[in-house]
Amino acid sequence: MHLFAENMAIEIAFYYRNLALGHGVIPKVFTLVNGEGDQYLFFIDDLRMEPEEESQFLAFIVQQHEAVCYAQGTLVILDASQQLIEFAVIDHDDQEAIVCSAELMRDVDERPIGLTEFEKTLAPKKTIFFGGLFDLLDLSEDKQEEFEGLWAEMKPKILHRMMDL
Repeated sequence: MHLFAENMAIEIAFYYRNLALGHGVIPKVFTLVNGEGDQYLFFIDDLRMEPEEESQFLAFIVQQHEAVCYAQGTLVILDASQQLIEFAVIDHDDQEAIVCSAELMRDVDERPIGLTEFEKTLAPKKTIFFGGLFDLLDLSEDKQEEFEGLWAEMKPKILHRMMDL
């Protein structure tokens, strides 16, 4: 597993803990890191796309920025009393993904009040729903321009920084 992927898993766990317990929100998050250490993070909920187009857009971004790894996380509701925050980190050069999950506890008003430690496991990359974003895309020129425009439009909302190597 690449160092970026390991670091990304630690960061996302910390990020979700802060968002859930500090701010009471659990957004659907996407982040990627390229070989130079540039990291981009944004909320997928802001895209408002159908799942297939969302997947194409995320693959486009992964490939345009020459990502070495990326991650996606979300809230998973199993039933009325059990909710999890889950994310997976996908490394370009590894056949296994880092999958992390923590149970979220809420109070009677549905506000997050607790989060277990994130449990880390490895799973085959091909079993992850969004595990194929490194696969080459065949997009029309119009679609590429549309995605480039959307990325430019999103820039003010995107966290961009250099990771510590």
